[in-house]
Amino acid sequence: MTYFLWGAIVIIALSMVAILYRLVKGPHPSDRVVALDTIGVALICLVGLFSILVDTSFFLEIILLLAILSFIGTIAFSKFIEKGDIITRDNSR
Repeated sequence: MTYFLWGAIVIIALSMVAILYRLVKGPHPSDRVVALDTIGVALICLVGLFSILVDTSFFLEIILLLAILSFIGTIAFSKFIEKGDIITRDNSR
C-alpha cells in the first residue's frame, strides 16, 4: 500500500512540473488561470495522500484551507482577465 501511495505522489509531482510549464508558457491568460487552478487541485491531492501515508487527520484542515484559497484565487484571476480590475469601486457617491 505504501508503494502505491509513493507512486501516486511521484506521478502527481511530475504532473505538477508539466502544469508549471503550462503556467509559464501558456499562450492565453485563460490557460494560465486553468493551470493555476490545476496546481491547487494537485497540491490538495498531494496533501491528502501524505495525510493517508502518515495516518493522521491533522492535514484535513490544511486541505480545506488550500481549497478555499484556490477557489478565491481562481475567481480573482478570472475577474481580472474579464474586466481588468478585481475590486470595482463606485465613485458616484
